[in-house]
Amino acid sequence: MRFSSFLGASFSAVFNRVAFGSLFILCVLISSSNASQQTELTDWLLELRKDAIARGISEATFDDALSEFRPIKRIIELDRNQPEFTQTLDDYLAKRVTNTKIAKARELLEEHKVILAQISDYYKVQPRFIVTFWGLETNFGSYLGKYDVPQALATLAYDGRRGAFFRKELFNALQILDEGHIARSDMKGGWAGEVGQAQFLPSSFLNFAQDWDKDGRKDVWANEQDVFASIAFYLTSAGWRNDITWGRQVILPDGQDFSSLVKNKKRKTLREWEAMGVRNPDGSLLPERNLTARIVTSSTSDLVFLAYSNFDSILRWNRSIYYAASVGRLSDALR
Repeated sequence: MRFSSFLGASFSAVFNRVAFGSLFILCVLISSSNASQQTELTDWLLELRKDAIARGISEATFDDALSEFRPIKRIIELDRNQPEFTQTLDDYLAKRVTNTKIAKARELLEEHKVILAQISDYYKVQPRFIVTFWGLETNFGSYLGKYDVPQALATLAYDGRRGAFFRKELFNALQILDEGHIARSDMKGGWAGEVGQAQFLPSSFLNFAQDWDKDGRKDVWANEQDVFASIAFYLTSAGWRNDITWGRQVILPDGQDFSSLVKNKKRKTLREWEAMGVRNPDGSLLPERNLTARIVTSSTSDLVFLAYSNFDSILRWNRSIYYAASVGRLSDALR
């Protein structure tokens, strides 16, 4: 064998041994990391189970819901990429408040007008707003979500970005199961743990879900009467007024800086805003001049709103200005 061939063969053998050794070390490190992560998850679940039982959750309910828990990667991705983080307000409204949705809302407002009138009279919330929330949350009950609620909430609790918040919601979800409001296999919902046709978080279900037809169940999954009453009760509990609307879109005068008023959420009467040059989009004067309102803007849009007190009630339902604006846009179409 020539020396060059011998040298080449030797180098190849050494390289293969080094490569194999590196691969072996990498596999050991990965295995060690996976084992560490599994131990961390196991310890977390044991502590979570202990805490749940101390709060009155039955062992059977906890084990049935979470004994095979593994964090769901897709849930974390959705939490990091919510529409309010990735869309402009104009795009959000265009996708959420379509002509199709407006037409369907008008149809259902008429179809359910009798029961809606009764619920509206009792809770003091206008029917068009009840239908608006119903439509925006689940497209009028047609899509309740596909995620296993306890597993989704456990993922978000374990992830840690808002771990304490979702840990409490997880315990609330387990309480709902423990109380028998819904079967374990049927507890599907949104990626953040929202349930039913109103997409209530478990805490909201426990606080606001209503049994309108008095059948002994607060059925926000299949009973539209309970759904409507639950939406209305939530809003009235959040300070809703049925003698005013949500607010209105307006335009601001050129050359005047409203930024500090927006930032400080300064409330003025519509008469005072009008004196500062605020007008309806068509340039006309504002109505209801004794109402107080604040100006709301978005960094992603030229749209400007005067927000009445009901706007803040909407924000108690969902803290997104995008969402509140979509409630305004759809409800206006139903007037």
